[in-house]
Amino acid sequence: MYGSGLFIIGAFSIFTSGIGFIFIAASLYFFQTNGIEINLTTKTYRKTINILSLSFGKWLDLPDIEYVSVFKTTTSSRVWVSSASTKVTNTVIKVNLFYNTNQKIEAFVADNTKDAFEVAKQIASALEVDVLDATSRDTKWL
Repeated sequence: MYGSGLFIIGAFSIFTSGIGFIFIAASLYFFQTNGIEINLTTKTYRKTINILSLSFGKWLDLPDIEYVSVFKTTTSSRVWVSSASTKVTNTVIKVNLFYNTNQKIEAFVADNTKDAFEVAKQIASALEVDVLDATSRDTKWL
């Protein structure tokens, strides 16, 4: 909503003054998302910045992955409504690729365990590694 508003103000301001370009540039921040792409056939990955469906990022060789981990965690964000604010927490399931003992690449975030395990098993199969189920206190290898 903010991005659209800034873009519209910028588009109209271009004709009256050069400040419109500043509003358009600022609107791109609100249209930006971050992510990761993994190519399992070439064993490469890249961290991406996506702006209006255009992806930018440098492809890197995937390190020697030791295992794929699936675990639950919580994310929190502060929500402001009028003059009141509250902290909202959500449970998410993350899929990480571990290498060099404790280094990781966050590969996927899901709202449910079924989707997370489907992705984890697909990645593990392509990389020929095991999956660690860390969604409960008792971790187990799949």
